[in-house]
Amino acid sequence: MNDIPLVVHLIYRLDFGGLETLLVERINRMPAERYRHAVVCLTGYTDFANKITKAGVELHALGKQPGMSLGTHLALWKLLRKLQPTIVHTYNLAAVEYAPAALLARVPVRVNGMHGRDASDPDGSNRKHKLLRRLMVPFYDCCYANSADMLAWSRRVVGVPENKSCLLANGIDADRFNREGAATSPFADDAIVIGTVGRVQDVKDHATLVRAFVALRERMPELQGRLRLAIVGAGPLLEAVRAQAAQAGIADLVWLPGARTDVADILRGFDIFVLSSIAEGTPGSALEAMASSLPVVGTRVGGIPEVVDDGVTGTVVPPSDPQALAAAIARYAASPELAREHGRAGRERLQRHYNMTAMVAAYQSLYDTLCERKKQYRKVVKSCVE
Repeated sequence: MNDIPLVVHLIYRLDFGGLETLLVERINRMPAERYRHAVVCLTGYTDFANKITKAGVELHALGKQPGMSLGTHLALWKLLRKLQPTIVHTYNLAAVEYAPAALLARVPVRVNGMHGRDASDPDGSNRKHKLLRRLMVPFYDCCYANSADMLAWSRRVVGVPENKSCLLANGIDADRFNREGAATSPFADDAIVIGTVGRVQDVKDHATLVRAFVALRERMPELQGRLRLAIVGAGPLLEAVRAQAAQAGIADLVWLPGARTDVADILRGFDIFVLSSIAEGTPGSALEAMASSLPVVGTRVGGIPEVVDDGVTGTVVPPSDPQALAAAIARYAASPELAREHGRAGRERLQRHYNMTAMVAAYQSLYDTLCERKKQYRKVVKSCVE
């Protein structure tokens, strides 16, 4: 029997995304002699799974159907009894309800990560969602959050006790994301590229970004011929965004390539990074942009104001406000020097507060602490029985 503890990561779907990227990074980077890993997808996975380069990582798909799908709980229980992990680590609301199955499967340590709210409930006001989270808290040893905003919300609204909660910030490989090397872009060299990277879904509010780009062109007629927009990522609203751009008469100015694996190269082709979300945890895409020395224009939601130092590394604006977004972008388009200054400051901030090594160490420390706590508890219980 392998004495190295196994961590089972339970995720809705393993596909291109910020949460998924950082999950894979942690698996690949955590010392093999400390923890083994397996990934269990409630629904399925794509070729993105090939990014897992660590040897021996098992990948399972439960094929969950829409709705309650009670059979998925049973399937997970059976799988956990077979794998016998030391830790089950569930991610976000989509997987939070499976802690009882892990408990029944006698998994000693159970962890839930709050990396953002559900796309259909960006402000966390859904009563059923809040009730589900509250009911699940007793089944977990820790419910961490990846932003201070989400941590405060989980304690205040969900009722997670302080001794069961903590902040685990995201981290980025600054060596991978930088301004050196070739850039990937379909635009001319003199183009001013406003870009974003992320899944194309409601919570990212790309519709507001497109409207802001239209407003930007009206605001800056002298630069109109050079302004370009790049929206990189796949998702359920990709075709709707294409249609919106076409209807606005800017289809030839907007690049919508879908999901890409060469994000670092694509970011080198941007001049300004924009995050128009209506809800966020700690946005990994903004951190990648900062590592790439880009100024970041983001909305004042979730963990974005924690990441973007307003007026120093970028600009923070109200959500769902295309005019405010356009005005903030215009400052950088009109002043490349300011864009470079804020971009440099952003990279320095990232290296100090959001580095990859610190993130991996923090997760490993959490696992270590919880495993040791369970060992001590078992010793006490055994002593009392004797």
